[in-house]
Amino acid sequence: MASDHLLVDIAPNGVATITFNRPDRHNAFDDAMIKDLDAALHTVRSNDAVRVLVLAGRGKSFSAGADLNYMKRAAQFSKEENIEDAMCLGRMLLTLRTMPVPTIALVQGAAYGGGVGLVAACDVVIAASSAQFALTEVKLGLVPAMISPFVIDAIGPRQARRYFLTAERFDAAQAMRIGLVHEVADDDAFFGRKDEIVKDILSGGPEAVSHAKALVTDVSEFAVDDSLLRDLAGRIAGRRAAPEGIEGITAFLERRLPAWRSE
Repeated sequence: MASDHLLVDIAPNGVATITFNRPDRHNAFDDAMIKDLDAALHTVRSNDAVRVLVLAGRGKSFSAGADLNYMKRAAQFSKEENIEDAMCLGRMLLTLRTMPVPTIALVQGAAYGGGVGLVAACDVVIAASSAQFALTEVKLGLVPAMISPFVIDAIGPRQARRYFLTAERFDAAQAMRIGLVHEVADDDAFFGRKDEIVKDILSGGPEAVSHAKALVTDVSEFAVDDSLLRDLAGRIAGRRAAPEGIEGITAFLERRLPAWRSE
């Protein structure tokens, strides 16, 4: 189950932990890591002994989102290749969002772009007080298309408009105020709070917990299907290949301002 990008562990008490393992890249993901994570999620999903899934990042950051070298490479894809690539991310997030067991995101350091999508797709989010969040796509000439259903579900359209458009960074306290994060813990109490929440989940009946999670989804009519994902994939594919998207990513990699910024 493990790969170069991920560490996967299933404890005897049924707690599965998937840890992003690219600390030198702040756990930024590329197409290979997306596929590995999707495969790991399906493996965990098929294991009847699993009762809780914890998502974490090794090193200083939870996930800085998409690796910019990967995004630069994706800009050279054909439209069809870009759509399929984006669909892989969307389907992985949907797999995470629809896991039958409770999911907990343990966020430290940076959670940017697609990293925010991973956070939003989880049921419970605990953030270290030093955590930082941002939806940075427009600064690269892109849009947060594939993560948008999950982020908007977490923070609502009003907050999404602000953070999608400004791409500003915000801290853990603000993330909790807008609904992206459930709880902020001091860095030294971070893992302790995770253990307490896991204990609370394990105190419930396994079937009841799973049914309770499904109840929330059914009553709130959270509907993300393949048709919506394909529409969103078309949007991000267009932005990746657009001159503005290519300029934004190239400027970032070259450590200069993009053409649309004068200061």
